[in-house]
Amino acid sequence: MGVEEELLLVDPTTGAPAPRAAQVLRAAAVREENDPAPATEEGGSLGHELQKSQVETDTPPEATLEGLESSLRAWRERTRASALEVGARVLATGTSPLEGRTGHLRTPRFDAMAARYGLTMAEQLTCGCHVHVDVEDDEEGVAVLDRIRVWLPSLLAISANSPWVNGVDTAYESYRSQMMIRWPSSGPTPVFGSVKAYRAHVDAMLATEVLLDEGMVYSDARVSAQHPTVEVRAADVCLDVRDTVLVAALSRALVETASREWREGRPVPTAEVPVLRLATWQAGRYGLTGNLVCPTSCVPRSARAVIDGLLEHVDDALGTYGDREAVHAGVDRLFTTGTGSARQRELLAGSDPAAVVSHLARITSGEEE
Repeated sequence: MGVEEELLLVDPTTGAPAPRAAQVLRAAAVREENDPAPATEEGGSLGHELQKSQVETDTPPEATLEGLESSLRAWRERTRASALEVGARVLATGTSPLEGRTGHLRTPRFDAMAARYGLTMAEQLTCGCHVHVDVEDDEEGVAVLDRIRVWLPSLLAISANSPWVNGVDTAYESYRSQMMIRWPSSGPTPVFGSVKAYRAHVDAMLATEVLLDEGMVYSDARVSAQHPTVEVRAADVCLDVRDTVLVAALSRALVETASREWREGRPVPTAEVPVLRLATWQAGRYGLTGNLVCPTSCVPRSARAVIDGLLEHVDDALGTYGDREAVHAGVDRLFTTGTGSARQRELLAGSDPAAVVSHLARITSGEEE
């Protein structure tokens, strides 16, 4: 499994988004030239994203949670150090807590997106966490998509880390999830049943010419066009790197469980797309603080009951990878201390922006947990 993290660059004094991605990437390139870190020698990268105040890291494929956490921390540190050189701080937050627009990165593709999607593009300053999990081929990948779709709102609830947008408490635990559904291709997918049906679905979307290209199929999970993986895209970027590891571990366990069910000929959960949209909205609104929609019965249950159901569902896979103890401890920690959203709300209530930015930056870099 490998993880992509989108990270926000902010001004260290005002806390507003800082359009310094190009400078950060140049500083990182110089640092790598002069002193290559183990993380870059083994793979992974730091690159640009949609907006000038964003960058994206991706880890190399990792087999263990310990290896993944080490890689995530190394890439966050490389990003932090490079940003510091150009007068910026790095925040792992799903949306910008404080107001400010910085404009999109000027590339032909992003310029075309800006012209077509207008305000949706201009306001799309969101940061997600995407987990890639190996599959043998597209047949296995599509079978996995059909079976994990009902559980993806639970991953959103666990990762919720975007309560504030432009200085406003949105009342949502993940307002990023609300901003994402403004894209015409976002959200849950139907049951496909075969690679042929999956390709027909994507081709029909592209034939409308509403989307620029296949890269704009922003569904909650998809078969990667670049790698032999299923890409799970439902989560906010997590403030605490330990939560990122938890999301990745659960994503891998969901993929493994789905693959086993497919090979055993077990039936696919049949929740309809409109119900999954409602489940996603509920997860984004309340995170772990209220009820979630149960993936099996499609009725409300407490967040703890739904997440415990997720743990039970993937228990064998967690045992196979040796992740059971770490995942259960991570879930217990979240229900005790709260998600990233809970910590952001606590910090942002009545504090001055500079202090908040400094605090969030320390949590992002692992200086404070």
